[in-house]
Amino acid sequence: MSKPVTMYTTAVCPYCMRAERLLTERGVAHIDKIHVDLDPGVRQQMMEKTGRRTVPQIYIGDVHVGGFDDLAALDQAGKLLPLLNGQGD
Repeated sequence: MSKPVTMYTTAVCPYCMRAERLLTERGVAHIDKIHVDLDPGVRQQMMEKTGRRTVPQIYIGDVHVGGFDDLAALDQAGKLLPLLNGQGD
């Protein structure tokens, strides 16, 4: 059973789409998407929580992975699947 995945996103973000595709390829069936383009307050909350202003910002369980480049690097290092499966906290 994989950990829950949350992603701060916008409707037209190509990196968000790439992150979603990578996560789906790794077996993630559901991503809880929080659209920061629909409510400026939500973007502000994301910035306070992550310290970053760009999307995507991805959480696997309680772990802030970062953006798409961070996610891809985690995958390349062989650490994404263990994290998704609760073995990489």
